[in-house]
Amino acid sequence: MLAIDAGNSKTDVALIAPDGQVTGTARAGGFHPARLGPAGAVDVLAGAVAEVLGGAAGRPHPVAHVAACLANVDLPVEEEQLAAELHRRGWAPSVDVRNDTFAILRAGIAEPRGVAVVCGTGINCVGMLPDGRTARFPALGRISGDWGGGWGLVEEAIWHAARAEDGRGGPTALARTLPAHFDLASVYALIEGLHLKRISEVQCYQLAPVVFATAADGDPVARSLVDRLADEVVVMVTVALDRLGLRDAEVPVLLGGGLLAARHPQLDGRVQALLAERAPRAVPRVVTAKPVLGAALLGLDHTGAPPDAHARVRAYFGFPSAG
Repeated sequence: MLAIDAGNSKTDVALIAPDGQVTGTARAGGFHPARLGPAGAVDVLAGAVAEVLGGAAGRPHPVAHVAACLANVDLPVEEEQLAAELHRRGWAPSVDVRNDTFAILRAGIAEPRGVAVVCGTGINCVGMLPDGRTARFPALGRISGDWGGGWGLVEEAIWHAARAEDGRGGPTALARTLPAHFDLASVYALIEGLHLKRISEVQCYQLAPVVFATAADGDPVARSLVDRLADEVVVMVTVALDRLGLRDAEVPVLLGGGLLAARHPQLDGRVQALLAERAPRAVPRVVTAKPVLGAALLGLDHTGAPPDAHARVRAYFGFPSAG
């Protein structure tokens, strides 16, 4: 079985034997089907797939199934397009394509039952039940009602900083701390750098920790943004729980992605407090395992592998327990 976790910045591929033994791993670049098209996006990870399928001695391995958890694949029609492209490559006769948030969810649970939120560059939430039912969101940005993740947090912080500097808004230390990160003297210089592409998108995302640090120093505006992010995480969780009929059940809630995994005290504390209030039987847990583990477990679920196979692949990726 071939497990693929394709994220915005990197792709991990693992070849898994029926008994859960990991027989090969490889890494490729980020996965961007909206920009490259399905074929171009799959081309990016094809080298890593070829590496693990070739094996150490260059002998091909027969593969029965591909379990692919892919970033930027948010709609069922996109899953169908990518599944068709993976089928066309002939890597395996059976292909299952899901959004990459499902990898975080499956990595942190003992059975396919629970809800997960990923809050990194962007934000997304999914839930699943053993009978195959799922709860999910389009996660296409503001056009689908989303707010949050690193991009949303930084964009909102720059908005407040710009208005603080030119007088349209109230004061905030963000007007000083954000440009200072790039050794710039003003928010105006920061805006100019972003607009003229002298500051890249990757560099801009680096401002997220600055927002958290400014909040930790007591700035009211920065603190309000962190609180808003926590509120968004929890509202996605509770809506997913309601859709699956799990609001009153003891159920794992997995928190993943760079911003949640960092355990920023204000964000983490508010998420935990709001969950305790709104879904008191939910069991929150931060997942730091490589998401390719989740893709591997979904593949083993599909092939009907025994529990010891699941345990073996968990042990390989250093995340032996699940909620």
